[in-house]
Amino acid sequence: MTVWLGEIWHAWRANLRKPGFLALASVVLALGVGAMAAVLTLIGDVLLQPLPYAEPARLVAVGPMPKTEVRMISPEQYRHLRGLAALRSMALYAAHSPTMNVVSNGTPEVVAALRGDRHLLPTLGIDTALGRNFSAEEDSPNGPRAVILGYRFWQQRFEGRPDVIGSTLRAEGAAYTIVGVLPEDFRNPGVKGDIMLPAALPEDSDEGRNYRLVARLADGITPAEASAQIHARLHALYEARNDTDWLNVAFVARDLQDTLQTRDRQVLMMFLGSAALLLLIAVVNLVNLMLLRALARSHDTAVRSALGAPRLRLALPSLAEGLLVGICGALLGMGLATAGIALLRGVMPAQWLANGGLQMGWASWLLALLLSVAGALLATLPGLLRGHGPGAIDTLREGGRSGIGRHGGRLGRMLVVVQVAMATALLSCAGLFLHTLHDLSKVPLGFSSRGILTFELSPVAATYPDTASVHAMAQRLVERLQLLPGVAQASATTNLPAGGPLGRFMVGDLRQPAGAEFAAEYRGIEPGFFDLFGIRMLDGRAFGRSDVAGGEPVAIVNRALAEAQYGGQALGKKIQRGEGASLWTARIVGVVADTRQFGPAGAAPEMVYLPLAQVQDEVMLAFRRLEPLRFALKVNGAPDAYRDRVIKAVAEVAPEQPISGMHAMDDVVRDTTADLRINLMLVGVFAVLALLLAASGLYAVMAVSVAAREREFAVRLALGSSPARLLRLVVRSGMAQIVVGLACGVGLAIALPRVFSTVATTLGTSAPDPVSLAGVCATLAAAGLLACLPAAWKAARVQPMRALRGE
Repeated sequence: MTVWLGEIWHAWRANLRKPGFLALASVVLALGVGAMAAVLTLIGDVLLQPLPYAEPARLVAVGPMPKTEVRMISPEQYRHLRGLAALRSMALYAAHSPTMNVVSNGTPEVVAALRGDRHLLPTLGIDTALGRNFSAEEDSPNGPRAVILGYRFWQQRFEGRPDVIGSTLRAEGAAYTIVGVLPEDFRNPGVKGDIMLPAALPEDSDEGRNYRLVARLADGITPAEASAQIHARLHALYEARNDTDWLNVAFVARDLQDTLQTRDRQVLMMFLGSAALLLLIAVVNLVNLMLLRALARSHDTAVRSALGAPRLRLALPSLAEGLLVGICGALLGMGLATAGIALLRGVMPAQWLANGGLQMGWASWLLALLLSVAGALLATLPGLLRGHGPGAIDTLREGGRSGIGRHGGRLGRMLVVVQVAMATALLSCAGLFLHTLHDLSKVPLGFSSRGILTFELSPVAATYPDTASVHAMAQRLVERLQLLPGVAQASATTNLPAGGPLGRFMVGDLRQPAGAEFAAEYRGIEPGFFDLFGIRMLDGRAFGRSDVAGGEPVAIVNRALAEAQYGGQALGKKIQRGEGASLWTARIVGVVADTRQFGPAGAAPEMVYLPLAQVQDEVMLAFRRLEPLRFALKVNGAPDAYRDRVIKAVAEVAPEQPISGMHAMDDVVRDTTADLRINLMLVGVFAVLALLLAASGLYAVMAVSVAAREREFAVRLALGSSPARLLRLVVRSGMAQIVVGLACGVGLAIALPRVFSTVATTLGTSAPDPVSLAGVCATLAAAGLLACLPAAWKAARVQPMRALRGE
């Protein structure tokens, strides 16, 4: 044991005295281990953390599933599922958290309001931290107004006072009795809220599908069994009605955690694949470096073997060196992972930070250590096998100080091919994404965002109950904002030209007279909206001050809708919605250019613009349940410099009207494409690391090859070969391996988008394009050439007399 420990200490001391190899090998391994540790930490924190509910495995999301995601459900469907044997309990909650105006301690502010029925907390297995849940009377239409406070809101606005129960909170001008406080760790499935209000669902038929249903399975029931009962119950309802649309849709019960994490899982699996490929490249690179070390000690190992040293003792120096590299690589890799996550934390999606901000716990450290040590020890095996094979006797017989032999040479060349192939695959995937991003950056959004300040407000319901009052307030506020120094234009709208999937309002029962129904994004705007955002008018006219309530109903459509529904000839045509007494008909007076509301990816949505004054009351009421009203100002200079003046102007026009969401429009546009940018950035980081590892690995293999063939080159020079010829020989040999690796990598790269099919579909592509592949091949070929040149230069400068002295 003492002898073995001595061997280990000798190997460690030799590396610490001359730490160049240790530093290089540790950095190479740390890049792969750090990337893998960071991704695994993300996966563990985002996907593997159980939901903070009692028995979370028994919770399911229920609803229609036409493709891959469980969709929203209607109150009527919810009522027809009552009493189902497969479900112990179920609850309905609004899929979005609309903003509300509240006054607490005399201070008006805007909060997000979660709406859920009285069964929500019991179904999730949650008790209030203070007070009680909603009663049946409070959770009914026109019942007593009650509210449950979120824990943070309670702490910030009421200083955590226990006597808050029974007091009142004014919301939208009405008094709500505070009946409870949610626990500190409460997280509603997929929806956030500062306060919680009862759903108060009407008992009459309501097919509005703006709700999500969560249920707890009965004992012994699987999601598949529950899905069968749910599907049968609802299909019986629609068979009785002969509703063929719903009869073609499957209703399912799917694990709640899987449902909430579907999109995150797809993205994180892409990152995991990239990190795994990067770790493999790092290990292959490390194998090459370990072969170089085995070459350096080959003669010593052969002598010791000939003198009868046991195999384990012969292997100890390499194993000890691998263990040291593994430990150092793990420490450095975790440092890189921690620093990388800290740098990326500010741009990560909010849902990835919900479980405490992505901390590197002991499990991450242990996993990194195991990956690093296992990878390092695995990398020593080729060198050990070479040292104990026939090559050891050949080395001793030849009396040389170096040489990896024929078998070692083949292994080194094979490793080059593998490394180049994997690097090509990863770089091609990243090149595809980066090329797509470049193409998307050239796609015009259809509007200008420069020099525009935006903010939101939800008109207080008690003060502004209908469209007329909302429009009057918006008009006064726009006129006041236009008087501010430096403000060139101001306008109001229900929706900005950009803002992500939650910033949308769609109406699904539009049609031409006597035509089929279609759906479109619905926008109410004030005059000047198109000029402010630079949206081109293609045909007809914009709205004017004469387009008021009581006047002729008019509408403007975008090019996408005009072409899809009117064959490109929409001007002067009619658009309708509703029937009978509620029939609404408007004349199309203009066609505008398309705007890409949800970013440059995908087609522009079909849109209908209405004068804000002419939006129907029921449409405005439905909109206000989901979204705030938006205002935009075209300003001179930096938009942020106008914040205080805007707040003061709003206070003058509507003293008790709080505002929120004040942002420069440029920031809104950046947020719209934030997820795509993050994905591309991370894959780009993986690709750069792969390129560095591939280049360093190629250099290591070429250095090994040149060292092994030193006497061959000396003989060639002694027989009259020129240094230039030797240089070309080494470069040609190295580039041949690189070309084979590139060919294998291109085939693997073509299959990669199938592995990352979801991301590829999101980007609107299915395979690497020729430009990306050509760029990757050229980059790797150039990196390979640069890696070959130092070794080739060394081969050309071999001194024959010194190399042949041992002969």
